[in-house]
Amino acid sequence: MVDLNAAIGFVVAHGDTVERARLSWLRAGTAPSPELLDSAEAGQIPGGGWPAMWGGDVASVDATCFRLAELDDLGALGRPAARRALDWLASRQQADGGWEEDAALADDAPWWARPGDPEARLYLTATVTFWLTVAGLDARAAGPRQTAPPPTAWASPPPADHRAGGTLDRAAGDAYAGVVLAAAQALAGQLQPDGTFPSYLAVGWLSAAVFHQQELFYESARIQVALTDRMPKLSPANAASLAAALRRVGVDEQHWTLVAARRRLAETQRSDGGWESDDGHQFDVHTTLAAIRACR
Repeated sequence: MVDLNAAIGFVVAHGDTVERARLSWLRAGTAPSPELLDSAEAGQIPGGGWPAMWGGDVASVDATCFRLAELDDLGALGRPAARRALDWLASRQQADGGWEEDAALADDAPWWARPGDPEARLYLTATVTFWLTVAGLDARAAGPRQTAPPPTAWASPPPADHRAGGTLDRAAGDAYAGVVLAAAQALAGQLQPDGTFPSYLAVGWLSAAVFHQQELFYESARIQVALTDRMPKLSPANAASLAAALRRVGVDEQHWTLVAARRRLAETQRSDGGWESDDGHQFDVHTTLAAIRACR
C-alpha cells in the first residue's frame, strides 16, 4: 500500500514554495495566496502560451501544457492566465486535428517535442487534447461562468466552431468541444490494433483519458489493457502520471488499471516517501505530487 503520509512528508521536506502550495491544494483544497499564483503564472507571453527554458521567447506547446499541469494542482485552471493559455492552445490546432511546436523551435526543441517529428506530434496532440478535455470538464462542473448578454449586446456573433457544427458557448463550458472532438478523432486514427501508438508511452494514457470522456470506451479499454500488461515494468513517474491522468477525468479509483498503477507505486515508493523522476532528481517532488494526486 502507498504510504501517503510519507509522500506528504517528502514534499514538505524537499518541495519549494509552489510545490508545497500544490500539496496543500491536493490535500485539503487550500487556495494559494494571490501572490503565489501570480508567481506560478509568471512569464506568460501576451499571446497566451509560455516559453520553454530551451526556447527563448517563443511560446511552446509542451511548456504551456506543463505549466497548466502545475496550475491545475493549485486549483488555478479557471484563472485568466490559464484560460488564455487554453485558448492559445486551441487556436494552434492544425487542419488534421493535431499540434506541433512552432517551426522556430526546431533547432532547440527536445526530441519529444521536435517540429516535424511524427512521434512528437502525436505526443503533443495527446497532451493538449487532455488539458482541453480537463478544462471542459471543469467548466461544465462549475456551471455557467456568467450570464450571456442579450443578442443586441454582441458587437458581433460568437465565433462558429465549424468542427463541432455549432457555436462556441463559453458560458456552457463547451468552448473547446469541437477542438477536442477533432483531436480525439485524429488520435483514434493512430491507435494500433494492439492498443499502442507509434509514439511515446504517455500518448497511451493521455489518449485513454480523452477517449473515456469522449465515450470511446472500447478504444480506451484497448489502451488500458496494453498499459496494464506493461505496468510491472513502468517507471514510478510513468505509473504516477498514468494514474493521475485517468483519475483527473473521473475514472473510478477501483478500476483495474488504477488498482494496478497503485500497486506499482507501492512497489517503487522509496524509504524517504518519494518517487524517482525519469527526468532527474530535481523533478522527484513533481513525480511525488503526481503520485499523491493519483492515490488521494
